[in-house]
Amino acid sequence: MKYLLTLAVCATALSGVTTSPAAAGVIERACRDSNRSAASPQLCSCIQNVAERSLNASDMRKVARWFADPHQAQVVRQSSRTSDAKLWQRYRAFGDRAAQICG
Repeated sequence: MKYLLTLAVCATALSGVTTSPAAAGVIERACRDSNRSAASPQLCSCIQNVAERSLNASDMRKVARWFADPHQAQVVRQSSRTSDAKLWQRYRAFGDRAAQICG
């Protein structure tokens, strides 16, 4: 849970490319809508770009909901379901990569 929040509030993004809100992906929109002070358009765009390389569409929709309800990330992390364990592994790899690339 805290990991997602940390990811969302990273200080800067290496990517200077921004997209319009209408063209933004599900992760980028969730990041922008999170009302976190460090969730700049550049950072949210960078996180979306990493998500597109790290997660499938279904994973991105699930993870995007965690921005609004971080407790759901904790539910998945603590779940005994194999599918949740695999999602959590993909999410952690995505988070590590986003933190490394996006700042």
